[in-house]
Amino acid sequence: MEMEKIKIAILGLGYVGLPLALAFSEKYSVIGFDIKNHRIEELKKGKDSTREVDESELAAAKNLKFSSNEEDLKEANVLIVTVPTPIDDHRQPDLTPLIKASELLGRVIKKGDVVIYESTVYPGATEEDCIPVIEQVSGLTFNHDFYAGYSPERINPGDKERPVTKIMKVTSGSTPEVAEFVDQLYKSIIEAGTYKASSIKVAEASKIIENTQRDVNIALINELSMIFSHLNINTHDVIEAAATKWNFIKLQPGLVGGHCIGVDPYYLMHKSMAVGYIPDIIRTSREINDGMPKFIASKIIKEMIIRKKTIHESKTLILGVTFKENCADIRNTKVVDLIKELLSYSMSIDIYDPLANSEEFQSEYGLSLIEKPKESYYDLLIIPVAHNEFNEKEIVKYANKNSLYLDIKNIISNNVTGKITL
Repeated sequence: MEMEKIKIAILGLGYVGLPLALAFSEKYSVIGFDIKNHRIEELKKGKDSTREVDESELAAAKNLKFSSNEEDLKEANVLIVTVPTPIDDHRQPDLTPLIKASELLGRVIKKGDVVIYESTVYPGATEEDCIPVIEQVSGLTFNHDFYAGYSPERINPGDKERPVTKIMKVTSGSTPEVAEFVDQLYKSIIEAGTYKASSIKVAEASKIIENTQRDVNIALINELSMIFSHLNINTHDVIEAAATKWNFIKLQPGLVGGHCIGVDPYYLMHKSMAVGYIPDIIRTSREINDGMPKFIASKIIKEMIIRKKTIHESKTLILGVTFKENCADIRNTKVVDLIKELLSYSMSIDIYDPLANSEEFQSEYGLSLIEKPKESYYDLLIIPVAHNEFNEKEIVKYANKNSLYLDIKNIISNNVTGKITL
């Protein structure tokens, strides 16, 4: 396919798809597609509720058309899928969005088109689960009538210093020629360069172990924090001391949620067990990280009892509910698990997050956000998310004279009376 004849469609305009669509529109004609009409309407008005893209960037996009009409996708010859890949209530991979996107592709794909998946999956999902759906719906033959690539997303939500163009991209294709085409396509917009993997499965595996490795490393730090808690040692102080060695990986204990680190290991475990191998370290790490909300809640209750605080009468403020700092994404946030643990003790809780969408949060979790915390009011302040809006001066305004602070992110200094650390 000649580069000057390329017309790209991006399916899914969330945290991954929208920045990618804007990046490609710098050089190509792009259709930004989403099945959610309200998402398309807000983007047409120059608004992005995810806050990943500025209004000025949307206004400046000249080669980008937004649509929820699948007929418009027939104009494209390169179709890129950036839909979510969540887990279900049983922590099993939920490929429903991916399969539905593949069915849609089957209805619009033409001979000679190239489909590129970016959604994080287990090795083999693209060729074993998605491509057969396209073949069945379209009646076309893979690697004869149409082709496929896989280039795992590497968006870091909330990170304005490293947009999509400044993060190296792994690419792959279903034939050597398509692999080269996909690599050159991404290389034309990715300033940081690309890495062409030897196969689609290798590219899929490379993505899933990025987040699995981080999950395992954080699980170690979380387990260490549990040990040090029993030993009455400040975990953050230990980490600072250990980090003076050049090859120590400086991670902090905390809640591991979101749609990447908190999800991807389950995809790898699923595929591993499907072929007969039980991945003990990955499984145990997930159990440790999933268990952190209960551990943190228990630590809070223990500290309150020791300090003779009345649990059910204490006024508590949660500062931050998104899955990570400086990001509006609430998907799979473990802060909600912590809140529910505390509510089981009949605690009175106000929840504040200036970035999260209150209606979306209420709809997703059945919990309400407050517009602004009360000053000099709270007995217990919990800081699970380190938004830039949160700083020591701001936080202590909400505390009363004898407040406790559970500072998961180590935002406030150790000399603040009542500070509790993991």
